[in-house]
Amino acid sequence: MTTARNIFLLLHILGFIGILGALLSQIPKNPKRILGGAMHSALLSLVSGIALIGIRTSLHASDATKWDAPDHTKVGIKLIFLLVILVLGYKHTKKPAVSTKIWATLVGLTLVNLVIALSL
Repeated sequence: MTTARNIFLLLHILGFIGILGALLSQIPKNPKRILGGAMHSALLSLVSGIALIGIRTSLHASDATKWDAPDHTKVGIKLIFLLVILVLGYKHTKKPAVSTKIWATLVGLTLVNLVIALSL
């Protein structure tokens, strides 16, 4: 179970890096676009995050002294931010150009998601 957790954790981190990398690759470009890779990475983060919560809950149930229970408040906040990223991203993926406000909002939500993951 620990191996599965580590694999999903790696996939979750790679998904986050993919979102941020795809969005930040648009910094020098004008007009900015939302690349499909960012949305695929967001879906990877969503699926792997859900798997991580299930695995962490199972690990906690089997050995509560070694594994803490997942913080569902933190997970819920991160889920809301990720869903907003997905909705905004898919809404603007097919467009040839996206406003800087939408692009900056996606970058900001991604960074806030990172801060929440690392601090709480």
